[in-house]
Amino acid sequence: MARRERVMRMSVEQPLWRALAGYRVLTMVYAIGLFVSAHDQVARPWVALGYYDVLVVWTLATLPRVANAASCTRPFLAVDLSVAVVGILLTRVAESPERIDAGAPTLPSIWTAGAVLAFAIKGGWRWAAFASTLVAVANLAERSGVPTRDTVHMVLLVWIASIAIGYVVEVARASERTLARALEIEAATRERERLARDIHDSVLQVLAMVQRRGAVIGGEAAELGRMAGEQEVALRTLVSGGLVPVSRVSEDAAEGALVRAVEEPDDDGGPVDLRSLLAPYAGARVSLAEPGAPVPLPPAAARELTAAVGAALDNVRAHAGAEARAWILVEDEPGEVVVTVRDDGPGIPEGRLAEAEGEGRLGVALSIRGRLRDLGGTAEVISVPGQGTEVELKVPKAGSASRGKAEQR
Repeated sequence: MARRERVMRMSVEQPLWRALAGYRVLTMVYAIGLFVSAHDQVARPWVALGYYDVLVVWTLATLPRVANAASCTRPFLAVDLSVAVVGILLTRVAESPERIDAGAPTLPSIWTAGAVLAFAIKGGWRWAAFASTLVAVANLAERSGVPTRDTVHMVLLVWIASIAIGYVVEVARASERTLARALEIEAATRERERLARDIHDSVLQVLAMVQRRGAVIGGEAAELGRMAGEQEVALRTLVSGGLVPVSRVSEDAAEGALVRAVEEPDDDGGPVDLRSLLAPYAGARVSLAEPGAPVPLPPAAARELTAAVGAALDNVRAHAGAEARAWILVEDEPGEVVVTVRDDGPGIPEGRLAEAEGEGRLGVALSIRGRLRDLGGTAEVISVPGQGTEVELKVPKAGSASRGKAEQR
C-alpha cells in the first residue's frame, strides 16, 4: 500500500507575533488620543502632528514585518527602534519645559514598548536588554537626566517585561525543537516497527525455512541453509536496531520546527468483515469459530489484526510442529473484537519470549504485540509447558477507527 509523508509545523511564538501586531496598532491609536486630548496645551503641535503622521504610516506599512520572525529583520528592528527613540527625543521640542517637568507623556508613549518587544521575540532576552537600555537612555535624555517617578516606573517595566518575554521565547524555542525531535523519533520508530513486522512475516520466515530444510536435505543444500541462517541473523540484528533519522528543522524561522512522519493513506472503503479475512486460515489443522453475523472493523485495523493472527499461526507451525492443531475463536463484544489463537503444542518455557526478543526474534514483540499496540489494543500470551499456548488479541472498535484517523491528520 502506498504511503505518504506528512509534514507538521509547530511555532509556539507565532501567537506572540500576532499579538505584537495588534499591540502596535492599539498603542499608536492611544498615543494619538493622548495628543488630541491635550493638543491645546502642546507648545509646538505641528512637531507632534508631523511625528504622528510618520508614526501612523510606519506602523500600518510595517504590519507585515511583524507577522513572523523571518520578516522581522535586523534592519527593520533598527529603524523601528529609531522611530521610537526619535519620538521620545522630539518630545522636548514639541512640549514646553513646564509640561515635561509636570510629567507629560512622550510623543510615542507606550508604543515604544512594541519596538522593544519586537527585539525580545526576535532575538531573546539579550536583544531585549539592548533595546530597552537604549529606550531608557532616551527617556533620561528627554527628562534632562532628572526623570519623574512615572518615567522610572515605565522604564523599569519595559526593561523587565521585555527581558522576561525574551527569555520565555528562548525557552519556548528550545522546547519546540525538543518536541519536534521527539515526535520525529516516535514516527521513525513506528515506521521501523512496521517494516520489522513486514520483514518478519515474509523474508525472515523464508530464510528460517531455507535454513531448516537445508539442514535436513544435506549436501550443497546444507551450505545454502547455513548461509540463509547467517543472513537471517544479520537481518534480525538490523531490524531490531534500526536507524532514526536526524531531526529536520525548518530553515525558515517563521514556520517553526518541522516534523516529518510517514502515514498510511486514507481508506476509501467502509468497514471490513473480519471473518472474510480470517477465513483463508481455516484448514485441516486450523479450526475457525466465528459469530454468525459480520464482524465489522476499519480496513486498517482488520488488516493488522489478521496479520497478527497469521503471525501467531506461523509461530505455531515453527515451534509446535507441522502436526500441531490450532483453533481460532472470534468474539464480537460490544466495545471490542477479541480473537483467540490456541494450539496444542508443547507450550513456551517461562522467560523464553523475553529471551527471544533479546536475540532479535521479534515475532511476538512486533508482529503480534506491536500491531495491536498501534491499534490501541492488547495482545496477551498465555502458555503452560506441555499444555499449549493461547494468544488473546483485543482491538477496541471505536479506538481503532478514531486512532487511525487521528494519526493521519
